[in-house]
Amino acid sequence: MKFDRTGLSDEQLKQLYTEIVRPRMIEEKMLVLLRQGRISKWFSGIGQEAISIGATMALDSDEYVMPLHRNLGVFTARKMPFDKLFMQWQGRKEGFSKGRERSFHFGANEYHICGMISHLGPQLAIADGIALAHKLKKENKVSVAFSGDGGTSEGDFHEALNVAAVWGLPVIFIIENNGYGLSTPVNEQFVCKQLADRAVGYGMKGMTIDGNNLLEVYKTISEARQYCIKEQKPVLIECMTFRMRGHEEASGVKYVPKELFEEWGKKDPVSNYEAYLLKEKVLKQADIDSIRAGIQKEIEEGLATGFAAQPITPDTDEEVRDVYAPHNGAAIQPATSAKSEKKFIQAISDGLRQAMERHENFVLMGQDIAEYGGAFKVTEGFVQQFGKGRVRNTPLCESAIVGTALGLSIKGFKSMMEMQFADFATVGFNQIINNLAKIHYRWGQNADVVVRMPTGGGVGAGPFHSQSNEAWFVKTPGLKVVYPSTPEDAKGLMIAAIEDPNPVIFFEHKALYRSVSGQVPDDYYSIEIGKARLVQEGSDISIITYGAGVHWATEYAAQHTDTSFDILDLRSLLPLDYDAIRASVQRTGKVLLLHEDTLIAGIGGEIAAWISENCFEYLDAPIVRCASLDTPVPFAIELEQNFLAKGRLHERVQKLTAY
Repeated sequence: MKFDRTGLSDEQLKQLYTEIVRPRMIEEKMLVLLRQGRISKWFSGIGQEAISIGATMALDSDEYVMPLHRNLGVFTARKMPFDKLFMQWQGRKEGFSKGRERSFHFGANEYHICGMISHLGPQLAIADGIALAHKLKKENKVSVAFSGDGGTSEGDFHEALNVAAVWGLPVIFIIENNGYGLSTPVNEQFVCKQLADRAVGYGMKGMTIDGNNLLEVYKTISEARQYCIKEQKPVLIECMTFRMRGHEEASGVKYVPKELFEEWGKKDPVSNYEAYLLKEKVLKQADIDSIRAGIQKEIEEGLATGFAAQPITPDTDEEVRDVYAPHNGAAIQPATSAKSEKKFIQAISDGLRQAMERHENFVLMGQDIAEYGGAFKVTEGFVQQFGKGRVRNTPLCESAIVGTALGLSIKGFKSMMEMQFADFATVGFNQIINNLAKIHYRWGQNADVVVRMPTGGGVGAGPFHSQSNEAWFVKTPGLKVVYPSTPEDAKGLMIAAIEDPNPVIFFEHKALYRSVSGQVPDDYYSIEIGKARLVQEGSDISIITYGAGVHWATEYAAQHTDTSFDILDLRSLLPLDYDAIRASVQRTGKVLLLHEDTLIAGIGGEIAAWISENCFEYLDAPIVRCASLDTPVPFAIELEQNFLAKGRLHERVQKLTAY
């Protein structure tokens, strides 16, 4: 192993030594504790420390890093206190995630580290978002994201690199090629000679380096950082290394040929660098002993503090409270009483435009939303008013764009991502469910993101452009889900969603875009998320619904004036307005739950269960649900009309009336 110290002082070489020894000594101690049964699990990075240390030390301390399991050196090089790290690993309240996360699945903004999730690939897109924030602010900064060789097979890897290349983002993507994805060797993962060869396909610079040579990693990342900043382009760096332990300790290493351990043992990044410093007389053995003694003291003191920490006493109120970032949420009142007649789609556009004018840090992203104005023309004219920096056409990379939105939020931006159709959320599902929704609960970072979801049937668009998939998201703690039915609510809830620092899934029914009009305040205003709207008060039957169902219900009520209908528009599906639901049940004693979604596992079932548990004494009849058929949404208009819940509304009302 040849070390090149060009341009580095003795002091810098010593500092690098201290930093690479620290994670090695911590890991050695953790393995002892694991064998003693004093800790429960460990993902070892022994043999790979040069990558974490070299990369982190090459960055400014305020540049974000997205590490993975084997990057303890990122955390220690950022000077995270060892006692707090140990309490994190032990699941103690005093750790970085209040005991809610394991090992390295956490982040901390004060150290500019964004915690991983187990799916690995989504981290790369977050780096895109942080780099985009740097670009928009004209900061000379980069972001760094780690991937293992196995992770490069994930779609998120492709999407993140493609977005970074297309948008010219200053991101350094680091692949730690350690030969195995858990037990699967690289020859069963890819057939290209080197993973860095993939860079050319994205039009970006790529290189393969010795990941066990600390100075080579440090200098390569330093040079890559300068390149990314100057050229405003990403870089892909493949670091060749080897995992000297199992994927995690319980998995063992029986599947690895013994000769590989012998070969890579000679390339140990710590012992080789130490021998080099001794040879060059940068350090003496006494210096090494002193450095190691200091780290050992730090470890022992941290362990004493960590082991003394008491197991968590659960606080249910705190657990529930921390799912969302704090937000007042009170309605913003319009400055004047001026109103204009607007179609549903115009109201959404108006709300977005006014929010863009109000918040200079608000960025819109989506397929065809710039010059084309979006598939439904919601953002028509926006790019001319706000520029391509803030109104961004995206590649067909739904997962990467949701991840990019989260990265923007980490840097203090607001963002809106348009799913061209709600159906397409499936390819961004992981990012929404496991990153946006959980991140505040996990380590206190909010996701200030709105995902627009053009939804619903009735327009003959078939199985992949007509689904009502709101129930997928309503069951996910950490998200907020809204679904307006009128132009006034559409604008007010859109603004409320943008003002809210939490992730909001905003459903907008395509069939209502140009078929529904109403008076809408001209000024900037919001409607409180979580508050239902009483459409009309009645005494015979409650119809509790939302979206297109509100219009079906009001139309039906107008045609059947012999029955007094109480119609409640939920507007917000997560959180639900339970007080309004209870009040409606009390007024009538008979409840019909109406939604366009399919019957099984639709939100109507959840509301029915809540009413049964909490309002049973007010009921005069069983709760009746009216929903669409449990089939995909068909294309032919005749089949679609048969599919939709609207066609069964009269039958269900009659059943309830007759009870």
